[in-house]
Amino acid sequence: MSCAQCEGIDQLFDSKRARRHLEKFRRKGADRTTRMLIEDVQAAMPQRSDGNSASLLLDVGAGVGAIHHTLLDRGVERAVHVDASSAYLRSAREETERRGHATRVEFVQGDLVDVADRVPTADIVTLDRVICCYHDMRGLVSRSGEKARFVYGAVYPREGWWTRLVVNTENVYFRLRGSPFRTFLHSPSDIDSVLAAQGLRRRSVRRTVGWEVAVYTRSNAGDSESRTS
Repeated sequence: MSCAQCEGIDQLFDSKRARRHLEKFRRKGADRTTRMLIEDVQAAMPQRSDGNSASLLLDVGAGVGAIHHTLLDRGVERAVHVDASSAYLRSAREETERRGHATRVEFVQGDLVDVADRVPTADIVTLDRVICCYHDMRGLVSRSGEKARFVYGAVYPREGWWTRLVVNTENVYFRLRGSPFRTFLHSPSDIDSVLAAQGLRRRSVRRTVGWEVAVYTRSNAGDSESRTS
């Protein structure tokens, strides 16, 4: 991994944190916003003649693999799991094997911007709370957006004084600890502009207090924006 931020990700998202996250996922399933993302990308996918919606998922910053574990059980055929954290990759592999999906998931460690040429174009691309962990939003969103054949889904912080306060407080904490990791509050409108340049238009957006769950489609792969809440 070439960037200090990715080194910080590998340090922060360590074995202890990965184990805790995996155990929580096994007990309770995916987090609320992750469930929302899964629902909305599935709703956006055009149906194939065999009844399935997609053959390949590219999950960027996939963590313990909550998205692909769920979608592989719901008809997606294969997944590519990209993450900068070696500990989370190990936990995701463990869960993938436990679920009998080992032959259906390819694991890639690294920064998506650096490894994009090594991963295929996919029917669905997802970034769940990943954009806020990366300094070069335009690079990450552009490279991941160009990989989306039909649907692109992302969860990122809402833009507001309260999220800005959280981000600033977190970064003071990381700086005091000597960690190179930082969090970022990228403008949703800027994210939208980058994806529009990749030929993707927003189909839906749902919001919680702290997060936006946004789904985009290619112009020939779904309706225009259909739901805002």
